[in-house]
Amino acid sequence: MDFQVVVLAGGTSETLSPLVSKDVPKALLPVANRPLLSYALDLLEASDLKDLIVHHINEFFNSKCKFNFNNEGLQGGTYSYLFVEVTLLCVQVVAVSEDLGSAGALRAISKRLTANDILVISGDLVTDVLPGAVAATHRRNGAAVTALLCSVPVSGPSDTASSSGKDKAKKPNRLNIVGLDKTKQFLLHIVSGTDVEKDIRVHKRKIRAVGEMEIQNDLMDAHLYAFKRTILQDVLEQKEAYRSIRLEVLPYLVRSQLRSAPSGGKGTTVDETGNSAVLSSGNLQCLSQHRVIAPSAFKQYVLSRSRGGHRCCAYIATKSKYCHRLNSIQSYCDINRDVIGEASHLSGYSFSAQNNIIHPSSVLGSKTTIGPHCILAEGSQLGDKCSVKRSVIGRHCRIGSNVKVIVKSFPPLSQIVNSVVMNHVVIEDGCHIQGSVVCNNVQLQERAALKDCQIGAGYTVTAGSEHKAESLARK
Repeated sequence: MDFQVVVLAGGTSETLSPLVSKDVPKALLPVANRPLLSYALDLLEASDLKDLIVHHINEFFNSKCKFNFNNEGLQGGTYSYLFVEVTLLCVQVVAVSEDLGSAGALRAISKRLTANDILVISGDLVTDVLPGAVAATHRRNGAAVTALLCSVPVSGPSDTASSSGKDKAKKPNRLNIVGLDKTKQFLLHIVSGTDVEKDIRVHKRKIRAVGEMEIQNDLMDAHLYAFKRTILQDVLEQKEAYRSIRLEVLPYLVRSQLRSAPSGGKGTTVDETGNSAVLSSGNLQCLSQHRVIAPSAFKQYVLSRSRGGHRCCAYIATKSKYCHRLNSIQSYCDINRDVIGEASHLSGYSFSAQNNIIHPSSVLGSKTTIGPHCILAEGSQLGDKCSVKRSVIGRHCRIGSNVKVIVKSFPPLSQIVNSVVMNHVVIEDGCHIQGSVVCNNVQLQERAALKDCQIGAGYTVTAGSEHKAESLARK
């Protein structure tokens, strides 16, 4: 398959502070004790897409992420979780000095793009939708762009879980308003980052051209796109101010395929007679013209366009597919929970009969229990009477006695639940960790209590202190 793949690995992210920093880029955050980037690379290898450009903006990426091509497994060391295993892939790693946005990143490497079609995937995507299926749909339809759309994931704690304190006061959901043809193959309208309560504008020319358009607000742009290279390069050259694929490049291509005026504004739309009309959020189901054009007629309409005509397509994943982007503290917790739970097939691990993973080199004290949906990595040691539930414990951690990781309110004994504890963490006796993320090299002194917290790398939580819904990091 003549596709070239660009993986946008990015760098830091303010929404993920203090988990990420200039020293730890988002693409290398551990998800179920694997670097986030490895999930995208596994997908590409499974689809036989082997010609890759990994784009990033952080020097740390070069020094800490090594690609292993010899099938001998992951390499070790203090930062062993940062080593990414890549088998049978041809990888170019390209760095830039600043954050240019997703469109800017493609513009910066445009001269390296030589294949007929380009597949662009965000390095923070965790999914079991094969990119090869999107690529095949793109080729079959002869499209200028094909976007992967998925059901909006369920975010937040399960019935037995605790939510991340940083995301407790959530803003209203930002959704995509997507217009599709009757067959749901062609992308006719898209407005990204719009509150569902707001109204949208659709020009009557567009509806007349396609006959019928179904409007949906329950689909997520997964940040996986297939582009025809020449069209992508033309847009990047002509629209030098564009920084975002999702917010600018994709909407521009969708608008220009039917030569309609740009959609925008709020509060009005144009009805079938050309009059302005309000489209309320309760009516975001379909816009129908009295004259219905068959899909084949739509294809012919687009193909017969004069200079610049093209088609924009959608690949809509079935609801059974897992699709989630790691772009917030809450999504980090959600994905870790899912990958060791209902979406464990994505982890690449073989879980035990007890539905957990305990590395043979780990040491468990007397009456210590590791519950289902847990991972305990190599070299970690737990003292007596510890309890770990629905949590991930990283490499070479030292956990004292009477420590529990849990999701319930603080019990008399210390616990760890529904939490992520990264590498080289020291947790002293009698600590409670609930619904929290603890980064590398953190020390929790005895009887410290965390609930819905994020603890940045190298931080020391003082003895006997209690923290709830806090983000703690070194100055």
